[in-house]
Amino acid sequence: MGEPVAGPGLEGLQSSLFFETPEEIYARVFRELKPRTVVPEMRVEFCRFANADSFIKLDDGRLLMRISDILAGAPAPVTEALAHILLGKLYRKPVAPVYSHRYRLYLNRRDVRRQAHLIRQIRGRKFVSGPQGDGHNLQEVFERLNHEHFDGLMGMPRLGWSRGVSRSMLGHFDPSHNAIIISRILDRAGVPALALEYVMFHEMLHLRYPVEHSGARRRVHTKEFREAEKKFPKWKEAKEMLKRL
Repeated sequence: MGEPVAGPGLEGLQSSLFFETPEEIYARVFRELKPRTVVPEMRVEFCRFANADSFIKLDDGRLLMRISDILAGAPAPVTEALAHILLGKLYRKPVAPVYSHRYRLYLNRRDVRRQAHLIRQIRGRKFVSGPQGDGHNLQEVFERLNHEHFDGLMGMPRLGWSRGVSRSMLGHFDPSHNAIIISRILDRAGVPALALEYVMFHEMLHLRYPVEHSGARRRVHTKEFREAEKKFPKWKEAKEMLKRL
């Protein structure tokens, strides 16, 4: 008898991955997740989004994937990882940690983060109302905190109030547009000035301590950030005020 003929094996499968089109990758992943279902028509579109966003929907028997063009040049294994994430989300299938890790690892690459940052600056629209509110002026709050806690050395970003009255996001710093936006709920009559000052101080710390990236990890509030935050006068009292809001 002759020797058995070896199958393609893992190495062969990995090699073939690099010759697949995005639609073929999604079709293969679909078969892995739903082996008893006929593979629908696949269409992958790379779109000029302002962020690294991706969407998937089943429309009239056809699967449409709309993916940020930031990922248009991503290596095939990253496309495969995103296929597992999107299809898993659509069909409520668990996503193996290896795919989530691989995708985050790629997005955290320095060159990809730099490209995404530039695209947000160019394409992203940022509404900034200006510092004057109904009862408070954010520029005055910023300058006072800058003098008291940062020796007056922090450059002033763009300052503005949110469009709506948000309770879930009291403030945020947008590095792509160098802007601090504060929720209008803190501009209402009766809201203690301490609450507004603490939220502004928190967002100012994001300028002082940028987001850290390590491998697939992204840390917004570093150890240094947390330690500096606790130096705010009446820190615990301010946090309790915000809880009551």
